[in-house]
Amino acid sequence: MTIEATPVTTEQQLAAAESMIALLQEDFADLGLSAEDRGWRTMSTELDREFSRDGLDAITRNCAVMAIASPIIKRGLLLRIGYIWGQGVEVAARAGESAPQDVNAVVKAFWDDPANQAAFTSAQAQEENERALGVDGNFFLAFFPNPLNGATTVRSVPFAEVRDVILNPEDRDDPWFYLRTYSAQIAEPGYAPGSTRLRRETRRVLHPAVGFRPKLRPKTIDGVPVQWDQPILHVAVNRLDGMKFGVPDVYAALPWARAYEGFLTDWAQLVKALSKFAWRLTGDRASKARRAAQTLAAALPSAAGLPGTASDAGQVAAYGPGASLEAIPKTGATIDSDSGRPLAAMAAAGLGLPVTMLLADPGTTGARAVAETLDRPLIQEMNARRTLWGAVISTVLDYVVDQSVRAPRGALRGTVVLDTFTRREVVTLAGDVERTLEVDWPPIDKMDPLKLVTALVEASGTEVLPKPWLLKALLKALGEKDVDEIVDALTDDEGNWIDPDANAGDAAVQAFRRGDDPARVVDREEVDDEDEA
Repeated sequence: MTIEATPVTTEQQLAAAESMIALLQEDFADLGLSAEDRGWRTMSTELDREFSRDGLDAITRNCAVMAIASPIIKRGLLLRIGYIWGQGVEVAARAGESAPQDVNAVVKAFWDDPANQAAFTSAQAQEENERALGVDGNFFLAFFPNPLNGATTVRSVPFAEVRDVILNPEDRDDPWFYLRTYSAQIAEPGYAPGSTRLRRETRRVLHPAVGFRPKLRPKTIDGVPVQWDQPILHVAVNRLDGMKFGVPDVYAALPWARAYEGFLTDWAQLVKALSKFAWRLTGDRASKARRAAQTLAAALPSAAGLPGTASDAGQVAAYGPGASLEAIPKTGATIDSDSGRPLAAMAAAGLGLPVTMLLADPGTTGARAVAETLDRPLIQEMNARRTLWGAVISTVLDYVVDQSVRAPRGALRGTVVLDTFTRREVVTLAGDVERTLEVDWPPIDKMDPLKLVTALVEASGTEVLPKPWLLKALLKALGEKDVDEIVDALTDDEGNWIDPDANAGDAAVQAFRRGDDPARVVDREEVDDEDEA
């Protein structure tokens, strides 16, 4: 059988070639996309590993070391703490101050409790908690309410102990539990009669999130005990969407702080190397040059006794014919310490601070006013962190008030209703009392006190602003610490102004005109007179 080949025309060859080219272009495009996908997958894997729970442990350890050992990181954290907490904060409850619903008394009792000052309300605790956000990126506060009277004690929980966050399976923004792993020291009877030995034991417990209190509360979940009476409040910063934990404030500044400190170290070594030899002596024989060098060195003044100088600086380099010693040419090279200022600026940017403040130096072209002026972005960033802490304080105080209502012998009365949709309890104070928790921060960029007092005096002449508000603003402008005590002494139980120069009869008449009970005002005047006596 004979098979005849069909001749291929030129048009068919061109069509086949174009088809092959198109196929190759698609293959190359697929290869490019595949390589790009692998690159993104690699970056995603690195991100997951870097910010996993174990990865965060390594990050926080580095941040903790740098917060202690690095002058740049240490000063940056202290500056942030000073801007945010340096002027203090005032808290008060403005609703329900009349007996028996004195919400402010419950708030003040919690805030002034020495146990709570150790962990949350004192200046030292506030500094430590802000530093925890800078070094760990996370702050955990555990609550321990008294089941009888509702008095609440708080304690901070180390970030290293909280290993996982269990979220609502249908809402990742709704935390339910925090898995805590910690080491406890157990005292138990020893082998010898009457002796005691200590043993370390690792424990795993689950703490509910503040506000999460479902109707069914099992004692254990997957064999892990649940501490329903010890909820935890989690504060996280620099957290991306979908992340369970925050990232430290100093994390972005770490590499630049190391680079700047390395630059300064190299600069110091270079200056020391350049200052080692100050004289060059040559001779026809090396031995003759060395003897001349010894004679010259003995005649030169010694630098060993000068502060900040090394004893080997300013030496004489002596050598014979055929040898030479010279420094590497420095023409066009910049070896001054200010050359590393851009590195310090990057570290300052990572901390959200101006480089002039971070280095405590306005620079060669700056002035003192430049170093002391707070720019608008810095004020806004510090105020944003204040707002975060204000929300935390409000959440803590809300919980304290709720526990006082829930406890059988608590100072407050109200109702507790379970919201079936959110699975959270809603506490309402009796008597339709609306709680208003105020967190008052002094302004970061303070106004001139003289100008502020002048403005308040002029405002008082309008007789529009209430006198208690004007008194409070005036006391703050003058730097008074006990503002609330002074205002309470000059107002009645309802917060109305009492003229200190008026007698009891005038106060009773004013109360009658307002529709209040005049007897209450008179009784208060009599009590004040007895206290003074």
